[in-house]
Amino acid sequence: MLSGLPKAKLSANFELGGKIMQYPIWISSMTGGTELANTINKRLATVCGKFGLGMGLGSCRQLLDSDEYFNDFDVRSLMPDQPLFANLGIAQIEQLIEKGETEKIDRLIEKLSADGLIVHVNPLQEWLQPEGDEINHIPIETIQKLLSKVTCPIIVKEVGQGFGKASLKALLSMPLEAIDFASNGGTNFSKIELFRSNPMQQALFEKIANLGHSSNEMIDWTNSLVDDVAIQSKKVIISGGIKDFLDGYYAIQKCKLNSIYGMASGFLKHALESQEAVDTFTKLQIEGLEVAHAFLRIKE
Repeated sequence: MLSGLPKAKLSANFELGGKIMQYPIWISSMTGGTELANTINKRLATVCGKFGLGMGLGSCRQLLDSDEYFNDFDVRSLMPDQPLFANLGIAQIEQLIEKGETEKIDRLIEKLSADGLIVHVNPLQEWLQPEGDEINHIPIETIQKLLSKVTCPIIVKEVGQGFGKASLKALLSMPLEAIDFASNGGTNFSKIELFRSNPMQQALFEKIANLGHSSNEMIDWTNSLVDDVAIQSKKVIISGGIKDFLDGYYAIQKCKLNSIYGMASGFLKHALESQEAVDTFTKLQIEGLEVAHAFLRIKE
């Protein structure tokens, strides 16, 4: 502890979509289409505005053709200077491209005053979902087409399985704003969908729903690719299995690329309780990061 600083201040100055985050904490997408989306989104956006964090909205699919639920996602006024990203699934992106309707993405971004778009890649979730969408093209090809048709910053994320090394290599070589790991160990949306199926399907598909890559695996792969790939995507959101500031600090210190950490369930739990609860939780996360920054170093 000889090198520890009594009151070290940790500031990320991490830029996403032209906005600066004051601390390396990302509130991950989680509330699309839920009954309490309005309350949750507004409490989380308020936290981002107070503490200088960034946030991804839950799936904005229902806003593509209707403004009925727009108020649930209209949070820009609560976090005017922090990164805010809309969110669509790879299946919706594929459909918009096939129909020649990618201008709907531009309108969505403008309507929400968002700084860019998160594309969540979820083929296994769609496969296991009783009413899931059919994905007809390799997601990486769809993302490449999307990048040629829109100008807004794009983040690509998984939904609980994480990306394998080959997928990471392909994504790192693309002009993305960031890659969000959403690795195995956190909220697993494929497994959530499986719970909605009949008992026989649950028993047969449980093992495959639990497959995936951990954040540590993905950090190691990313670090190994840094010197071997012509990297265009140089920012990483490390999420999936990040339980607290200590996990987050370790992850961002270990990663060679400019990185922050993302959490969903921790913020959701307290946002469901009250604004005061989620404010206190966030404040303690920041204080914990400052303690870790002052006293801890990653082993070489």
